[in-house]
Amino acid sequence: MNSENEQKKFNAYPAVRMRRLRQSPALRAMMQETQLNAQDFIYPLFVRHGAGRTPIASMPGIAQLSVGESVREAEKAARLGIPALILFGLPAEKDPIGEENFAPDGIVQQAIKAIKAEFPHLVIITDVCLCEYTDHGHCGILNAGEFYRPELPEGYLLNEPTLEILAKVALSHARAGADIVAPSGMVDGMVAYIRQGLDSAGYENLPILSYAVKYASGFYGPFRDAAEGAPKFGDRASHQMDPANVREAIREAALDIAEGADMLMVKPALAYLDVIHKVHAEFPEMPLAAYNVSGEYAMVKAAAEKGWVDERRVVLETLTAIKRAGADLILTYHALDAARWLAEES
Repeated sequence: MNSENEQKKFNAYPAVRMRRLRQSPALRAMMQETQLNAQDFIYPLFVRHGAGRTPIASMPGIAQLSVGESVREAEKAARLGIPALILFGLPAEKDPIGEENFAPDGIVQQAIKAIKAEFPHLVIITDVCLCEYTDHGHCGILNAGEFYRPELPEGYLLNEPTLEILAKVALSHARAGADIVAPSGMVDGMVAYIRQGLDSAGYENLPILSYAVKYASGFYGPFRDAAEGAPKFGDRASHQMDPANVREAIREAALDIAEGADMLMVKPALAYLDVIHKVHAEFPEMPLAAYNVSGEYAMVKAAAEKGWVDERRVVLETLTAIKRAGADLILTYHALDAARWLAEES
């Protein structure tokens, strides 16, 4: 023993017995530091043209939905007390700039109006990006065709032309009735450009949830199946963050706050709990969301199908960990199941 204090610490037993407060379910519930509930969840929906539901093989239980089916899915969420949805659209046709993304009758715009007509109290968030809508599958305008700049590599994602399209998309979603817009492309200046576009059109009260800290992750594979937005060539490392970096995350978050972001997001969640914690600690005044992404969802589903893990237990443990790390809100494909399980436990 190096000091009297250390000796006291190690001599605490038998006066101190930590297990005293773990003896029964009631005691354990009273001592629980992190409370998970359905109000924490944002439920992602994939909306497409046509009718019915198209199951997504790599995401069991999740489907591409018609507008009518998206309304029915919204009803399930509302009944379970889930307060918000985030919409991703699959267009009828793709092109180099993703024109349906900002068309008044685009698929997301249709879904916003249909869901709001039935469930006006649900918060509708829209993903503001280009990858699902472009024929090349990248998150912005590429250095090619009419946008070609010889000093840059061919196929490089162009920042300023992309910002102009993102502002159009956000404004189109606002006009359709979205409650929050969520730019996800990790393009420099996206929050400032969207904020300026919304404000100049009279939507100064519409919040921006910025994907401020989005990593170039291997956990997005099933999402790219679901949204049919995988890049046709190359990758997204020129704009999404290196998984090895965390100081950069703080810089990204600070920049988005300065540009007018109302909320921040870290994506993915499970492999980045340290990042969630650091962003929360650095900016405790900012509401913080975390995206429990498709690959994280698919791994649990696959292991549960094999009988290797208890799905309910692992899902609730995972979501609790994300909240414990500092997330105020969790985007998760487990939302419906988790809300049911939590209701059964209450």
